[in-house]
Parts: sequence; structure tokens; C-alpha cells
Amino acid sequence: MENSFIYEMEIGKIRIAEDGNAITEIVLLPSNDSVPNTNRKETALIRKAYEELSEYLRGIRKKFSVPLNPRGTAFQRKVWSALQTIPYGETRSYGQIAAQVGNPKACRAVGMANNRNPIMIIIPCHRVIGADGSLIGYGGGLDLKEYLLNLERGVRNE
Repeated sequence: MENSFIYEMEIGKIRIAEDGNAITEIVLLPSNDSVPNTNRKETALIRKAYEELSEYLRGIRKKFSVPLNPRGTAFQRKVWSALQTIPYGETRSYGQIAAQVGNPKACRAVGMANNRNPIMIIIPCHRVIGADGSLIGYGGGLDLKEYLLNLERGVRNE
């Protein structure tokens, strides 16, 4: 049985879900989201993920400890695992991630895996940028991507 809970955070409304053993989803919801939250329950694991996210957004936490179980294809899970190796405050290009997962020509597929990332921030798809250093593609919007990267670089966000 999956549980989920919605929190208001400084970056917006976030839904965190877990399967009893690990976090399965952290997504940013539209501000007008009124989708019923089935099995809405704040479990200890969901609360821990929320607390770690809060610490991250305050610039205190650089690594997460909650267990993760993102649902996706084998390729997507491979990409998401590679994303978790990008150090806090650093970035990688889509091409670098494609090479890391053993398929240097799979830049677009890496982009699609990033787009389908069910656990934002903890699986840091915001750390993936264009080969030329440009900020491209982010489910939460480029403003949020820039905000998170600035946070990690110690640049004060206004």
C-alpha cells in the first residue's frame, strides 16, 4: 500500500509518496492541484524525506539518507542512479550521463529519463545541463532549476 502526503514548501506544493520501505515519488504539484491524495498519510518515512528536503532547501543538507525506489524502465533507473553520483554543487551534461550509463549516443534518451524522474531533488536531475553549459529542460521549470543550482553553489537566491 502506497501512502503520500502533500506539503507546502518554499518552492511550492510537493507530494511525497512511499511504498512502506522507500520513497517512490517527490513531485512538484501545480498550485491549483486538487487531485485527491489517495491514502493520504504522513508516515515516519515521508516525514523524514520532508525534513531532509527542508534542510536541503535551507542549504544545510548536501546528501540524502532516505531509501529510494523510483519506478521506471531499466534504462531510466540506470540514468537515475547515475544522476545520484553527481556531487552537490556540480553539474554534468546529458552527453556525460549518456557515456556514464554506457551509451554515449543516448543524450535524448537521458533527457527523457530526466523528464520522467519521479523523485525530484533527491535524484538530482536539476544538475544535468546542456553541453554548452546552458540550462535546458526541467520538470519544475527553468527558474526552479536555476534556483536549485544557485542554492548548491552558495549563490543567494532572491
